[in-house]
Amino acid sequence: MSMKKGIFVGIALLIGIIIGCHTRNVSVPETRYLKNNIHAQAGGHDTKASYANWTDPGAGHIVIPVNTEVKFASFRRGITVTNLTDSRTIYFEYSASNMGMSENDYINLISSSTPVILSNLTDLDQKGIKEGKVYSGMTKDGVRIALGYPATHRTPSLQSNTWIYWKNRFNTMAVEFDDSGRVKNIRD
Repeated sequence: MSMKKGIFVGIALLIGIIIGCHTRNVSVPETRYLKNNIHAQAGGHDTKASYANWTDPGAGHIVIPVNTEVKFASFRRGITVTNLTDSRTIYFEYSASNMGMSENDYINLISSSTPVILSNLTDLDQKGIKEGKVYSGMTKDGVRIALGYPATHRTPSLQSNTWIYWKNRFNTMAVEFDDSGRVKNIRD
């Protein structure tokens, strides 16, 4: 093999590897229902969200409510979530290494083929879910639905009595639960 041909083959392989690293196959049924709120930031041309949840990202903060009908696809840095109610596409950054699961596993964690039943939750839980906020006295299920799953690199287990959420790219908050699984403290 000539030197030029070898360099060409090497470059072609490298390009294939790079493209392969950015191409993912998100495979889920066409229509799903969110199992928790998604906190996003609308600004400029795009609406962005993150597996870290950004519970208070600042200007343009919106909440896509639990039980919203959505569909998923891939994009270079994660997944897209298309809200079938208003056709808004949310660019959802995702890190499989930080979450310890594939994109498909995460999609199955935050969505299902049937809506979530909320009527068995407390009134306080339902208020927090509707507002996308956490309040003292809420249950772990209520917090998870209101704020989403905490990123596993900071909260490895939902059995923990402290869940860490990202308010935005730079700041976190801790939600502390008592032994009965109700919020006792919220720390910035």
